[in-house]
Amino acid sequence: MKRTVLTLLNNVVNDYPDKPYVAEKTDQGWVHSSYKEVKDFSEYLAAGLLYHGFRGKNISILSEGRINWIVSEYAIIKQGGISVPLSTKLLPEEIPFRVNHSESSAIFVSKNNIDKVLQIFSKLKHPDFRIIYYDTNREDVKQKFADHNIDWNIHLLFYADLMDEGKKRFESQEPTLREIEDYISEDDVVTLSYTSGTTGNPKGIMLTQLNYYGNSKESADFFQLDKFLRLLVILPIDHSFAHTVGLYTSLVAYFCIYFVDSRGGAVAATRNIPQNMKEVNPHFLITVPALTGNFMQKIKGEINKKGAFVRWLFYKGMDAGIEYNGNGYNAVSSSVKRKNKLLYKLADKIVFSKVRKIFGNSMQYCIGGGALLDISQQRFFYTLGIPVYQGYGLTEASPIISTNHPNIHKLGTSGKVLPTLDYKIIKSDGNEAQTGEDGELIISGTNVMKGYYKNPDATAESIQEGWLYTGDLGFIDQDGFLAVVGRKKALLISEDGEKYSPEEIEEAIINSSDMIQQVMIHNDHNKYTSALVTLNENAVQQYVDKNNIDDATVLLEAIKQSFYSFKQEKDYANKFQKKWIPATFRILDEHFTEENHMINSTMKMVRYKIREAHEDKINYMYTNEGGKINNPENIRTIQEKFL
Repeated sequence: MKRTVLTLLNNVVNDYPDKPYVAEKTDQGWVHSSYKEVKDFSEYLAAGLLYHGFRGKNISILSEGRINWIVSEYAIIKQGGISVPLSTKLLPEEIPFRVNHSESSAIFVSKNNIDKVLQIFSKLKHPDFRIIYYDTNREDVKQKFADHNIDWNIHLLFYADLMDEGKKRFESQEPTLREIEDYISEDDVVTLSYTSGTTGNPKGIMLTQLNYYGNSKESADFFQLDKFLRLLVILPIDHSFAHTVGLYTSLVAYFCIYFVDSRGGAVAATRNIPQNMKEVNPHFLITVPALTGNFMQKIKGEINKKGAFVRWLFYKGMDAGIEYNGNGYNAVSSSVKRKNKLLYKLADKIVFSKVRKIFGNSMQYCIGGGALLDISQQRFFYTLGIPVYQGYGLTEASPIISTNHPNIHKLGTSGKVLPTLDYKIIKSDGNEAQTGEDGELIISGTNVMKGYYKNPDATAESIQEGWLYTGDLGFIDQDGFLAVVGRKKALLISEDGEKYSPEEIEEAIINSSDMIQQVMIHNDHNKYTSALVTLNENAVQQYVDKNNIDDATVLLEAIKQSFYSFKQEKDYANKFQKKWIPATFRILDEHFTEENHMINSTMKMVRYKIREAHEDKINYMYTNEGGKINNPENIRTIQEKFL
């Protein structure tokens, strides 16, 4: 039996043909497609692609999550091509390189994204490039083509027409489709998933049939997923975590994926999450720290609006629950449990149970990935009764490498490495680390990418003798759990050459401070560490109004106290050496966003972009004046913003 995603699809269609596989919200409500329907639709679409001459051609997809997206990827595979998932968060100027480099001959695109593609159409190199339009507003999109002087008769195809044509011609095209499927091997590339391009041009990660097959089966088996669960996908479907779990792990564990309602674009999608959770009543979510952090802040914000008793019970109950549960793995003493049980259980019954209702009535847990999930977030949701089981991975590994799960978990870690993978922690001197020692994680297994498309040098740098060098630093603790501490390329470097990862300190500041929205720590062979920060402007303004503040120096002192509040938190007290804690910071006028290229499509800071844009401010912090937090520039910024 070939280990391919098509084998997974065929198997589940044989076992559960009529079970729902994917759902999206339309004007008529939630619409479901079964496993068999998705398979049939994909074959009709593949037949339509063959009829239009796309056999073996690579095709990009630029759309929010929807049934058509899933069908399109299978159809691209079945006609012998490679799927190129693109982020809907890409700016127009970021699209041409990915489309051209991947040698895409067409792009599936939704209503929300058509304008981006038309803006850069002249930069696409394929001479007969086609846009395959998902939606039904035909006259409107034809006019858009005309407005951009693009001949829609030549360059526009409609998804619905392709589907109809393929269905009519399926009988004649079926032998070709079967021939292609028989020829597909485990080493064939399924997707080209492009990196965010934080340094130079993005790289196209080649993930194969075996990569997806192996990672889906291995992670589902290790996580011990129940069958027929409902998953609400709130991450973009091009995100490697959502892509693997949504499309392919679902074929192993037989769960149904629901896409958050994105018909009005990204802003509408974010706004629709609470309502969609009530409607779908999901069993679990997959998420990233940026989203769980928003959830946590919103929950706290709503609690703070309640009466004094509810606020007191929530926070005291949270403290008691953290003590009662410990880290979820090592035993908590009976005396500690007895001391905290009553208050924890009371808070759970009166407050926590009501908070959980925002996730529906069936929510069991969330699975977190994408970046470092701070221990305070993990403890918050664990105590709340909606655990976020943190995992770790990267797209080059298809992407899942390790995970916590309901039966084995330890807060503050990224779980245990999948048992089917080989791994090592390599120290800077090249030797393998012992338990508890930091180093770079390297792995080997069926999930390791084939390489970077048309980039042998980058491939050779990342994969050496079968080992994938992840670029992430971490250690294996005494209980066998992986703890990831940060990216190798993001290291702080002190004056004496010592190195340290900034992510944990940044997360500590953000999760402890009400006033700090974003922070990037800097030290490049300097005498002390500094930081660029953006403010939670609503929280700062509320503080100003509540305390009748009209003096910028007084407000700056409050912001300073908030910045360093992590030092009083149990999780962070005495955790960080003084040399790595910022001695000063500079308040910025604008936030790090995708629009200014300082946040990438996976919601991570693009550090080199931030450093380039704010080089003058970084340099200022190493002057006598800027080395003090109460410097004139900080005072000017908050004076203009809040007073």
